[in-house]
Amino acid sequence: MKKEYNFSKMKAKKNPYASKKKAVGINLSSEVIDYFKDLSESSGLPYQTLIDLYLRDCVKSKRKIKLGWAS
Repeated sequence: MKKEYNFSKMKAKKNPYASKKKAVGINLSSEVIDYFKDLSESSGLPYQTLIDLYLRDCVKSKRKIKLGWAS
């Protein structure tokens, strides 16, 4: 490897992944965060990535939530 590199002639490239995700604020219970953090340790993936993957799977399979209210 060279000790120094000349980057002055490089052309800038737009990040192709910049528009793929959108930062949002979301309130999650500590139980949910702990669950995904535990999964994160065993899988080696960041917990936020795991949450995104799970939600994308829900979207892909058009999973519907089942709510049951106690009366």
